[in-house]
Amino acid sequence: MIVGIDLGTTNSLVGIWRGERAVLIPNALGNLLTPSVVSVDDNGDILIGEAAKERLVTHADLTAAAFKRYMGSARVTRLGQHKFLPEELSALVLKSLKADAEAYLNEPVTEAIITVPAYFNDAQRKATRVAGELVGLKVERLLNEPTAAALAFSFHEITSGAASEARFVVLDLGGGTFDVSVLDFFEGVMEVRASAGDNFLGGEDFVDLLVKVFLEEGAPDSWRRDKTPLALKGRIRNAVTGLLHRLSDAPSAEMKVVWKDESVSWSYSNEAFAKRAAPLLERLRAPIERAIRDSRFKLAELNELLLVGGATRIAIVRQTITRLFGRFPSTKVNPDQAIAIGAATQAALKMRDAALEDMVLTDICPYSLGVDVLQQISPAHFETVFHPIIERNMLIPCSREHVFSTIQDNQTKVEFNIYQGESRRLANNIKLGTIAMAVPRKKAGEVAIRVRFTYDIDGLLEVDVLVPETGKGENLLIQGSQCHYDAAELEKRREALARLKIHPRDQAENRALLAKAERMYEECLGRMRDYIGQCIGVFNVALESQDDHIIARARKELEERLAHVDLGVWE
Repeated sequence: MIVGIDLGTTNSLVGIWRGERAVLIPNALGNLLTPSVVSVDDNGDILIGEAAKERLVTHADLTAAAFKRYMGSARVTRLGQHKFLPEELSALVLKSLKADAEAYLNEPVTEAIITVPAYFNDAQRKATRVAGELVGLKVERLLNEPTAAALAFSFHEITSGAASEARFVVLDLGGGTFDVSVLDFFEGVMEVRASAGDNFLGGEDFVDLLVKVFLEEGAPDSWRRDKTPLALKGRIRNAVTGLLHRLSDAPSAEMKVVWKDESVSWSYSNEAFAKRAAPLLERLRAPIERAIRDSRFKLAELNELLLVGGATRIAIVRQTITRLFGRFPSTKVNPDQAIAIGAATQAALKMRDAALEDMVLTDICPYSLGVDVLQQISPAHFETVFHPIIERNMLIPCSREHVFSTIQDNQTKVEFNIYQGESRRLANNIKLGTIAMAVPRKKAGEVAIRVRFTYDIDGLLEVDVLVPETGKGENLLIQGSQCHYDAAELEKRREALARLKIHPRDQAENRALLAKAERMYEECLGRMRDYIGQCIGVFNVALESQDDHIIARARKELEERLAHVDLGVWE
C-alpha cells in the first residue's frame, strides 16, 4: 500500500486512494490535520501533533515546531535529554502519520509519496527521503507540492467534466515556504511548465512580524524582547496566531495575553498590518514573475489561479495576490488538503489505478544543474564560474551534453565540480559532487571533454564524462537518497528513534485535551484559573481510575467546560 503524505511546516496530512478518489486519513483525535510539532513530556515520552502543539505555550523549551525550514542542515534541536536533527523530528511526525494510516487501513504501510516544496534544493530533498527511511518507509517519490495541488485540481476537473484543458498557476504559501508553479493541462496530460519560490517565506514570517509589532506597540515595558521569558514568548505567539486567523475574516481584531498577574488586550487592523508587512508581501512578487516569465505564458493566458497552503488564508496575502493577477483565485480546492489529495492521487498513478488510466503527469527540474569552468577574462586573468548544462524548468526526465576543452598545455587531468543553482558565482550555488578524468598531454584547447547530465523524475542525476580521443570515460551517480548518514549510521539512528518512548496513540485524545487545559490554565487569572484547575483535577482522577467508560465521560465533560471558558460562559 502506497500512501500520500503532505509533510508540512505547520501541519501534515496522510491520504490513500480508495475506489475512484483520494481519501484523507484522520489521526487518533479524528482530525485530518496533524500539527508538525514534537515535544517531550515530564515522563520523557515523546508527544507528536496536537498535544505537542499545546505545549508550545506551556513548555516552549521542550517543544519543537517549524523544523521543516531547516531540513538538509546540521541544525540540532535539544528537547530535554534528546538531541534531534531536522530530518529526525520530521521522521517522528511521519511515524505518527504512518501509525494513523495503519490503524485506519488495518494493514502495514511501507511505501509513501512525500511532498516537498518545489524549490527545495538537493540537500533538503535528501533529508526528506531520510526522514521516511528512518521510520521504515520506502519513499517512492518526492512530489513537488504545487504539482500535487495541481494534480488534485486536474482530477477534480476531469471527474466533474468541467474542462478538458486549462492553463493555471498554483501559489503555495505554507508555514515556512512559498512556491509558484505554472501548469498546462490538456486532454488528461498535466505538464509543469515552470516553478520558482522562496524557501524562507511563509506564514511563520507573518506571525513573527505580528509578535514584533505587538512587543513594540502593545506590550508593557517589562515584556520587551530583550528580556522576554521564553514561556511569555510562547504565550504571545499563540495569541498572535489567533489574532491572525481572526484578521482573515474581519478588518480588525483583538487579542489578549495573560502573564503572571497582568492581562493585556491589543487590537490591530489589516490596514496597519499590510503597511508593516509590505516587505514580506513584496517578496511574493519575484517568484511569481520568474515562474510566469519562464513558462512563456502571458497573464491573460492563465485561466485558473489556485491558492494552497494555510497561509493563503491571510487576508492581506489574498488581497496582494488578487491585485497582482487582477482576478480572484479559484475556490475549487481546499487550501489545507489539496497537496495531500494530490499526493494520494500520485500514489494511485504509481499503482496504475484504472480510474486514472487516462491521466499523465509530467514535471520539471526546478533548479539549473551544471559544472564549474575556468573562464578567461583577459590574457592573464581567469575566473571560475558556474556553467549550466540542464537549465531550470526543463521537462524531466532529460539529458543534455556540453563539450569542454583543456585550458593548459600538457594537462593530464580535468576535474568538474557539480553544482545546483542559478548564480554565476559558485559560492551562491550548492555543490553536489565532483568527477575527475585523465586526459592525454596536448596543447591547451586540443583535447575535448564531453560532459552529459541525465536527470530523472526521482531526482537522480547521472553525470558522464567522456574523452572522445581516447574513448575513456567516467560516471558519477548522485542519488536523491544520499545524505550525511552512511548505511551504518542510518541504521543506528533508525534504532535510536525506535527506542524512544512515543506516547501511546490510543491515549492521544486524553493527552491533547490535558495539554490544552494546562495551557488555558496558564493563560487565565483569578476565579477562571481556579475553575480550570478544578476541572483538570477532576479529569486526572478519572485518568487514574484506568476505566475507559469513566475516562470517556470525564473527557466529554472537560471538553464542554473548556469550550464554555473559550466562549466566556462558565460557572
